[in-house]
Amino acid sequence: MPRARLGSQDVPGLAARRIAVDILDAVLRRRRPLDEQLDGKQAHPALVGLADRDRALVRRLIATVLRRLGTLRHLLRGLLERGCPDDAPRTESLLLVGAAQILFLDVPDHAAVDLSVRLAQADRHGARYAGLVNAVLRRMAQHGAERLRDLDAALNTPSWLLARWTKTYGKDTALAIAKANTSEPSLDLTIKAQSSGDAQTTSQTWATRLRGRVLPTGTVRTVAHGPVSMLPGFAEGAWWVQDAAAALPVRLLGPVAGLRVADLCAAPGGKTAQLASAGADVTAVDRSEARLARLAENLRRLDLSAKPVRADATEWQAEPFDAVLVDAPCSSTGTIRRHPDIPWLKSETDIAALADLQRRLLDRAVALTKPGGVLVFCTCSLEPEEGEQVIAALLDRDQRVERVPIAGDETAGLDGLLTPVGDLRTLPCHWPDPNPQMAGLDGFYAARLRRL
Repeated sequence: MPRARLGSQDVPGLAARRIAVDILDAVLRRRRPLDEQLDGKQAHPALVGLADRDRALVRRLIATVLRRLGTLRHLLRGLLERGCPDDAPRTESLLLVGAAQILFLDVPDHAAVDLSVRLAQADRHGARYAGLVNAVLRRMAQHGAERLRDLDAALNTPSWLLARWTKTYGKDTALAIAKANTSEPSLDLTIKAQSSGDAQTTSQTWATRLRGRVLPTGTVRTVAHGPVSMLPGFAEGAWWVQDAAAALPVRLLGPVAGLRVADLCAAPGGKTAQLASAGADVTAVDRSEARLARLAENLRRLDLSAKPVRADATEWQAEPFDAVLVDAPCSSTGTIRRHPDIPWLKSETDIAALADLQRRLLDRAVALTKPGGVLVFCTCSLEPEEGEQVIAALLDRDQRVERVPIAGDETAGLDGLLTPVGDLRTLPCHWPDPNPQMAGLDGFYAARLRRL
């Protein structure tokens, strides 16, 4: 949408907020995924000119709004007698960014209001509403915190999604998931295996250097301060970013050193790196050329090798493997903490289509597994149609495979991560901690099968 030019570089922080409003508006009104607007060829062009600190501010502003979108919209509705103006739709995004700064970020109220008014004045369609923006955000600064205390975190989850979680996990757990998704997640790192030495000692060494802690599963958890690429160990390829739950499925394959392993839907390559680091002969299959290029770049940094193959994994044919890992495309509802745009971009109809894709991937994966070989299927979805039901249907229609239940010691003895039949199920509300940024896991489902 055309807007008046503004010398935003002359006002500290204004350029970052303008870009944040642009990107947020594209998520909410044009349904553009957040990640593609922040990185890569389709990223917002003005991000290149920002300092690292301002780029981090852009991410934080947008993520805060999306994690608290239901709450912010509820509060704004109470302050807007006629709602947001239809003839200046960007005004809502501008108000959301301003309100998020007042309620949830360490920004002085007067600065949040002033910068928001400046952005409104610079918008060709919204300039006439600059006075409205000023009045609404001033009232938010006066009364917002008090009204916030009475609101439930469930407001920040679309009703259709909360209803699904309530049906699957019960009301209390559904609300706990919704609350966990409002917190900024930790930075979880998988430490590269060393050719010699104790893995626990290596992980503890990096946890100390990165001011973090070693989780029982071996993941190093910390809080990022600044760009990840500037942290100790990044340049030398000592570790890679991977949620603690995402690192569990590869463990279910058991010792893989010397085995031929196929990693289907492999990019961006966290699980490929785990397999290669453990000594497997890995073939990494993905249909996206750009994502495979990112996988290759990650492996080069880590000084690890794998055979990349660009192909549709539902149709790809090869000699059977000793083990196959399927990290299937899904609705990703287990990763909302890290990707807060997901609940506002996905719909219930997406789930059925993705479940059909997962079924076809599993059928191909079985064919790619040697008799006696192991197959692990996983998704980062909380929806049973993309997890438990997919595996149940496979076991019903294909007598060539059987479930191999997961034992507690394979998940570091953590209670509550295994289903009654022995599959893995992690939830965002698992792993509580007094510090919300050090708590939680991505929501993952994984099942282990054996080809008979």
